[in-house]
Amino acid sequence: MSHPEISARVSRRTVLLAGVALAVTGGLVRAQAPAAKAATTTNVANASNAAKARIGVIGSGRIGGTIGGLWVKAGHSVMFSSRHPEELKSMADKLGPLAQTGTVAQAIAFADVLLLAVPYGAVPAIGEQNASAWRGKTVLDATNAIAARDGAVVEEVQRNGIGATTSKYLRGAKIVRAFNFTGATEFARESHRSGAPLAVPIAGDDAQALEVASQLVRDAGFEPVVVGGLSTADRFAPGGKLFRQMGTAEEFRRAMAQQ
Repeated sequence: MSHPEISARVSRRTVLLAGVALAVTGGLVRAQAPAAKAATTTNVANASNAAKARIGVIGSGRIGGTIGGLWVKAGHSVMFSSRHPEELKSMADKLGPLAQTGTVAQAIAFADVLLLAVPYGAVPAIGEQNASAWRGKTVLDATNAIAARDGAVVEEVQRNGIGATTSKYLRGAKIVRAFNFTGATEFARESHRSGAPLAVPIAGDDAQALEVASQLVRDAGFEPVVVGGLSTADRFAPGGKLFRQMGTAEEFRRAMAQQ
């Protein structure tokens, strides 16, 4: 057989193999396209669900009322709760149909995410009264332990840290410390301000809960800064060097590095 004939057969075989490879590749691309589209659709759906989180506010005073109100304005459904929910009706009515009121137990049952904003002395009782309801809940803990107000539990906070103490009483909850480093007046004034947003420090041990908390901080008009795990939460509680550290995220991180 002559060399030209061999070359011709090799060339025809190469073309045929290339055609098969192209057909297989095309088939894989077509097979993967619906899967990619489905994955994209799922991600969009998850984002949509996250944007419509149901939030329960436990303790609807100055901090709870202010932050909860900012979330209502951002499009979240919020249940404001207290021992006397009837006293919250006027506030909820002003916020519109996304706001409602209820008892603490009703708010926990209603919510995907909770904001805890009660005097710290009430935390042990709230934890005990709803002992079976906390498991799996993400709780943004905006409380602060004040010696002149909160009694013996303050000594426990000083001994063990506020993050660990809240976790002890809200057993099974995914705790993120947030919205406790300054007061309601500052949050109301600085929300969605012009220029770089106000940094809000957060701390927690659960990565998914930190993601949820970060998004809710942004929805309220601020920029989250993760300080660390729950053991770092005392850094921005009363007495900590980052308490009332007001500034942008960049400024807050610089202050963290210096402490």
